[in-house]
Amino acid sequence: MTLEDELNAFTGTTAYHRHPLGVLYTDGVHHLTEKARAYWLLDIVASYQPKLKAVHFQLWELERNPDRTAVITAREDDGHPDLVRQEIESTDFPMPFFSFYVIDGVMLLKSEY
Repeated sequence: MTLEDELNAFTGTTAYHRHPLGVLYTDGVHHLTEKARAYWLLDIVASYQPKLKAVHFQLWELERNPDRTAVITAREDDGHPDLVRQEIESTDFPMPFFSFYVIDGVMLLKSEY
């Protein structure tokens, strides 16, 4: 079973986890960060929340390039301009593309919405 398959199996959460910067995240996001060792992803998203606190629905996307660089973006929804765009110099993130939500300060997988 791939990590993507594992993540798609999350359809809700039984617990909320708290990032040190105060953002909550679901069991699915917790599983992702544990399996992919992507705690840095939580840090990036949490660090932008003071700037984005008025944006109640946020679509976040991570696109990893073949050279292992990546770009992470956030916007209000598909078709809206980027509110955040951050270049990542190097990552071993296991998937070439990943998207998720932050809704009212809670990070969650799309399957958990």
